[in-house]
Amino acid sequence: MTIQTGSSVQLVNISKAYGKALVLPELSLTISPGEFVSFLGPSGSGKTTTLNIIAGFIEPTSGEVLIDDVPITGLAPHRRELGMVFQQYALFPHMSVAENVAFPLRRRRVSRTEISERVAEALKLVGLSERADALPRQLSGGQQQRVALARAIVYRPRVLLMDEPLGALDKKLRERLQHEIKRIHRDLGITFVFVTHDQEEALTLSDRIVVFDKGRIVQVGTGAELYEKPKTRFVAEFIGEVNIFSCTASGGDGAMRLDNGGVVQCGSTSGTDKNRALAVRPERLKLALQVPQGNQNVLSGKLSSIDYFGSSRRLGVDVAGLSSSVWVREPLDGGSPALSLGDDVFVHWPTDAGTLLPA
Repeated sequence: MTIQTGSSVQLVNISKAYGKALVLPELSLTISPGEFVSFLGPSGSGKTTTLNIIAGFIEPTSGEVLIDDVPITGLAPHRRELGMVFQQYALFPHMSVAENVAFPLRRRRVSRTEISERVAEALKLVGLSERADALPRQLSGGQQQRVALARAIVYRPRVLLMDEPLGALDKKLRERLQHEIKRIHRDLGITFVFVTHDQEEALTLSDRIVVFDKGRIVQVGTGAELYEKPKTRFVAEFIGEVNIFSCTASGGDGAMRLDNGGVVQCGSTSGTDKNRALAVRPERLKLALQVPQGNQNVLSGKLSSIDYFGSSRRLGVDVAGLSSSVWVREPLDGGSPALSLGDDVFVHWPTDAGTLLPA
């Protein structure tokens, strides 16, 4: 299939209210041509509502949607020429795979010759050329989802919208289709907007991730930016595992006092808010049986849990004066000390491993 140029998508002060209930306060967002952008957030956070506003299935209460700088607010969905893939595949059960994929082209009165060429291209792209004559009931769930994807791209939209398309699939199949979708995005060059509540899925697929919470966009960035430099406690906790320590500034040199009275160093403490939260990812923490030398950030406690994850293990440490366990994740590379539940241990981490957040 011919590589295309994706379109830009712009949301300008979009809001949505149902009566007095405001589900989307004003939000603005710009998606560049050819980007793969994921909307990530828990159920009810506003991500699907925002996608449906772009698609035209929901009209915003205020604001403007633009494609390539052209306003499309108020335009019927079928006139926006955007591709759409739903979680429910919505295939016609009495039509073959090829007929399902051809349906959008027939509606657009494309010639039979061109329909045949485009359907063959789309099925080849999703790896279903040999199942062109099969009925949907003869396909697996993953194959049905690929048919839905082929049907959405066959008329060559410049923007493809996907609403949790892999949510109904098992983990292994979902992971395989994630790689397929990423390859298809690369091959086509069109703009993808993908809704998911699965953080790993968003990190795997996306050029940028838009994090939603309670109808608001709380942070936009690459997966690395969101994981390593979250701006809020919500983002830190929603994307990956994290230890959150409540703390109070204890001087202007980066010293922070924890709830148990211990003092740790975490770089700059710029800002006027004295009360903060310190986020440290479990893989940045280390465990020792003896007091580590030359490290300013050390907590002592008892080993309370050991969870096995195949290539790694997660260790829980109870520290006196802290309300929750401290989690350490380490690879099973044979270099870790032999540990037993109840051992006295020391948790330590480098100064640059922590991120200060608003309390």
